Amino acid sequence: MKPTLFLAFLAAPALALAVPVEAQEAPTANEQTDEQTPLEFRAEQIVAVINSEIDPKEVFSAEFLKAVPLAQLAAVSAQFTSQFGPAIAVESIDPADGTRGILALRMERAIARGPIAIDPSDENRVSELLFQSFEAIDDSPAKIEADLANLPGEVSWWFGPIDGSSGPLIADRASEQMPLGSTFKLYVLAALARDIAAGKRAWGDVVNLGDTRSFPSGMMQDWPTGASVTLETLASLMISISDNTATDALIDVLGRDAVLQAVIDSGHSSPELNDPFLKTRDMFLLKAGPEGRLHTYSEADADVRSQILEGIDEPVLPMSTVQAAFSGGPIALDVEWFASARDLAGLMRFMRRTADPRAFEIMAISPNMPENARSNWTYAGYKGGSEPGVLNLTWLLTDQQGRDHALILSWRNDDANVDQNALELIAQRMLALPR
Repeated sequence: MKPTLFLAFLAAPALALAVPVEAQEAPTANEQTDEQTPLEFRAEQIVAVINSEIDPKEVFSAEFLKAVPLAQLAAVSAQFTSQFGPAIAVESIDPADGTRGILALRMERAIARGPIAIDPSDENRVSELLFQSFEAIDDSPAKIEADLANLPGEVSWWFGPIDGSSGPLIADRASEQMPLGSTFKLYVLAALARDIAAGKRAWGDVVNLGDTRSFPSGMMQDWPTGASVTLETLASLMISISDNTATDALIDVLGRDAVLQAVIDSGHSSPELNDPFLKTRDMFLLKAGPEGRLHTYSEADADVRSQILEGIDEPVLPMSTVQAAFSGGPIALDVEWFASARDLAGLMRFMRRTADPRAFEIMAISPNMPENARSNWTYAGYKGGSEPGVLNLTWLLTDQQGRDHALILSWRNDDANVDQNALELIAQRMLALPR
């Protein structure tokens, strides 16, 4: 249930449209020419590292490899090449004559760009590499959809304007109900922001934290009992760092039924899947608690589920038990929060009609999109969610003409953990499609 991040090759990559330029010819990976600076030489070796043609220990500093083990480096390189094809050559490095510069690396279907640094005290080995953008080359909806379809398990996606004036740019299985992880918190935000817009509540309303706390992600589980916080603080922490205790506090303020009503009013196609509306603590205790209770809950109707939730805090489970339960593979993915990609696009429309504008400022605190990618949009709001076997990425984006778009990807695999990096790299490619 931690918030998802754009991760690619040790960094959070951005997106931009490609500007083709002529690539340089790469020399032999282990031989520095007289014309090359040390930084240029090491940059050329990155090509061979990504293509698994050279031992990374020859290229990266000891400190770098402590932070990024060889297995992780190999896994991310494999993700790069699966998404963008093999690395071809260094496009440019600026400046090239110092110990630090901006590297542009041409791959078969993208230009990867970001800072690189070398350590003169360690034979000028690479001490930093942070690819921050991937500029798509020769990509297409068909190629993206083929890569999405090849992911193990079930995947659905939807990207396009939400005003209904035209269909999505790219979509498949968009009506299928998928588990959301923490993306469900958008429904809590929608219920709160509607009440505030209607004058029933105010962002500055103060509540006091009770004794009952959820489990991380977040920080409020460690705050003192009775701490006074505003609804705006709870909502901001719920969305920006996916704070579970803040989320449950808001559900307590609003009531489960009020949040479920927001699910219904937003046009959700199967709202009964979210009845009763779970708090995060409920989900943790169900999945980490007795197996019989979890099975009964998963098979029960809404009334029986509500009865189970009424006594779920007894006995109280220690955090170590909860952490152990979620440290392995997927657990009972039918006990979750559910929505289809179309439902989430509908939620964005619903919020634009009913939510106080501050809600969109809160969604934009952590847009999960670097600055150079955001330049393509006048607004970027985001919430993602995950648990073992589940990943959802949901953006609300406004283009230069003021038209709202949604990008939504959901991935479920009941048999194994999902690869967050793989889906996020595909999300970048979707964002780079011409509109």
